[in-house]
Amino acid sequence: MRILILGAAGMVGRRLIAALCAEGSMEGQAITAIDAFDVVAADLPPCDGVTINSTAGDIADRATVEALVAERPEVIFHLAAIVSGEAEADFEKGYRINLDGMHHLLEAIRQTGGAYRPRLVFTSSIAVFGSPFEAQITDTFLCAPLTSYGTQKAICELLLSDYTRKGFVDGVAIRLPTIVVRPGKPNKAASSFFSGIIREPLAGHEAVLPVDDEVRHWVASPAAAVGFLLHAATMDTDMLGHRRALSMPGLSVTIAEMIEALREVAGEEVVARIRREPDATIEKIVAGWPRDFDARRATEAGFTADTDFASIIRAHIADEAARGA
Repeated sequence: MRILILGAAGMVGRRLIAALCAEGSMEGQAITAIDAFDVVAADLPPCDGVTINSTAGDIADRATVEALVAERPEVIFHLAAIVSGEAEADFEKGYRINLDGMHHLLEAIRQTGGAYRPRLVFTSSIAVFGSPFEAQITDTFLCAPLTSYGTQKAICELLLSDYTRKGFVDGVAIRLPTIVVRPGKPNKAASSFFSGIIREPLAGHEAVLPVDDEVRHWVASPAAAVGFLLHAATMDTDMLGHRRALSMPGLSVTIAEMIEALREVAGEEVVARIRREPDATIEKIVAGWPRDFDARRATEAGFTADTDFASIIRAHIADEAARGA
């Protein structure tokens, strides 16, 4: 089996590759090759029995995407995207990467023709929803995004469903919660601070909190995100019918609850490193995001997530210790 991962150099992409290498097979078929593509080539460790091809390029370049699909991967994970804050700040770039890249991918698959019909797992976002919100958002709630990023993701969901309906792909769109705690340095995502207020204090650094403590958000751990991807790649998609987008399960937590969990795990000295500095731009973006979900359609389909936020923090600490950070 050949697997293509777009956005392979990112945190989730790297973890996905590690999980695939550890498993060595998918649905009883040995994984023979993983094509890892991103805007920069990922420096990946060797994988026993699996050829890893790490390449770099522009996903908005049609010829580049066509060359990747020409290898006829049976499973494609599309993780590549310009993050929310950057997509909002650079309108043209956001549409070029987030929308054109997806359209090029779907067209490359369609043009391959014949019996080729790969499983395409697309990472969408809860940003496809916009306020005013119901108490809990279901998969039938209106998609009316309030950001360019959310609009781009919503359009990609529609494209994926239409190309699936026409028989060109077997698509699954998973609307990810905000992934917390992300390792490494902050990125340009408007949601970056959700990880930053945990990761930075644990590392001995000050973290800036740009929103109110009562802000509530929908989150999941990196491990849960990888689990979502793997399940989406192997699940029976007949149960989805024509609705190919699923909101993933997660935890609905306030900033105050996140900080309290940090206090429980790491103590008051760590919590004291969080500095409150309101940012009107971030506040406006976050105010347009949903806060809680009824994800029963996903859970009935076999997707599982985290049970409490303290466990997410402990998992992050263990991951950092394992990689010597």
